[in-house]
Amino acid sequence: MSHTVNLEAARQYRDAARNAAAGIDPANQRAHHGFAWIATSVAALEAVAAWDAAGSGTNPVDALVTRLAVAETIAQLVGGLPMGQNELLRPADLGLAAAARQLAAACAELLDADHAATRAALAEALAARHWPSETLHDADLDAIRDQFRKFTEAEVLPHAHKWHLANDLIPDGTVQAMADLGTFGVCIPEEYGGLGLGKLVMCLVTEELSRGWIGAGSLGTRSEIAGELIAMGGTADQKAQWLPRIAGGEVLPTAVFTEPDVGSDLGSLQTRARLEDGRWIIDGAKNWITHASRSDLMTLLARTVPDAKGYSGLSMLLVPKPRGSEGDAFPATGMTGSEIEVLGYRGMREYALQFDGMAAPADALLGGEEGQGFKQLMRTFEGARIQTAARAVGVARRALELGLDYAVTRKQFGKALVNFPRVADKLAMSLVDLIMARELTYAAARAKDLGKRCDIEAGMAKLLAARAAWSNADAALQIHGGNGYALEYEISRVLCDGRILNIFEGAAEIQAQVIAKGLLEGRN
Repeated sequence: MSHTVNLEAARQYRDAARNAAAGIDPANQRAHHGFAWIATSVAALEAVAAWDAAGSGTNPVDALVTRLAVAETIAQLVGGLPMGQNELLRPADLGLAAAARQLAAACAELLDADHAATRAALAEALAARHWPSETLHDADLDAIRDQFRKFTEAEVLPHAHKWHLANDLIPDGTVQAMADLGTFGVCIPEEYGGLGLGKLVMCLVTEELSRGWIGAGSLGTRSEIAGELIAMGGTADQKAQWLPRIAGGEVLPTAVFTEPDVGSDLGSLQTRARLEDGRWIIDGAKNWITHASRSDLMTLLARTVPDAKGYSGLSMLLVPKPRGSEGDAFPATGMTGSEIEVLGYRGMREYALQFDGMAAPADALLGGEEGQGFKQLMRTFEGARIQTAARAVGVARRALELGLDYAVTRKQFGKALVNFPRVADKLAMSLVDLIMARELTYAAARAKDLGKRCDIEAGMAKLLAARAAWSNADAALQIHGGNGYALEYEISRVLCDGRILNIFEGAAEIQAQVIAKGLLEGRN
């Protein structure tokens, strides 16, 4: 079935939303963020339609996914689009009642159809282990996915829940095995020991590792951020000193940006660094620093120009530190830390850090330039958010797998749970959400690999994928019933892991703000 008419109608509705939002005060966040959700939803439909067309009908499951994706998304645009668990965007919120009626009329055949049979057919296909297409129509890319899937199946999935329950760090042997596969140097140039590949490959690697455990997929995030910061903004000496060691896994970096009273408002950072006797002296506090103890290098954002207001006084420092141990987490002079206990997202641990005269070398200033830290960091956000979207896709897939396995094997009232329509519906729509998030993430990665500015695409991918991870985990736990709430079941971990994705690397509300602002400024 062709969805050309339906997609064109959705695009027209998006354009009407853009025109409406342009005339509304940006302080009306509900309207502007609602427009961002509309634009993201339409972009996801376009990505899914392109994926379905690329398969040329070779996998019948693809058509079922696409039909449900288009039908459900347009129904949400017309009736109520979820921006959160208890926040629905209604057409009237943007003055789009007439445009919504036009959209409904244009897509009446699709909206009026009974999709129960489609959901049932999709759940039946899943129960028979028939999955949608995932080939990227490139033998090398498919081989990379297969390699990391096999690694995850053998080295991560069998152990992840035990590691989570014990709050263990990812074992050094596993970290080294990941390094041997090239995990930490995917996007680092070959001349510095990396693989020199693009963000699409980074997505495949991250997705597969995160499917096993978000901790494994996230370990590469710090190397991704540090590698990009240094490759794009470092001096020749800094690149030669750090990039080969990051790519090879010898140096594990950590990103040290957030502060106790500062989340997204980086312009209010208070940690200071001053050049004194040939060294940078650092004072201040940082919070929510992932993998801080076992790391060897901090990419640290600090205020080095105290009289400059906002972002202009911030600089990025490359601060080496001794690796901590279980007995002495922070052996560096002038640096202390305490662990923040968390529900999920384990394997690296979270810390609150204090700096009291910690010293860094004179050449620690990234690029040798003061006052450029915020700009340098912003250039990494696109890649980091695409990578986070890929993490969410991996978590969403694992949640679906766990829900499916339980629904197929668990029997109630004489039949498997998968045979009950409300269970089958959850599985079918979880798969639809997964594919929409996956294809939107890949689209953002491809845009980045073309050298485009893609803060909008990256924001859309993270916004949608984070929602999919959480909703899939919630649905899968519901399928488990009371057992899902028991710590011994893996889905309890996946639910906790899925929740963080809507917060870090820019909360959902920040992503919506970036998307709306960019689109209304005509950047896409």
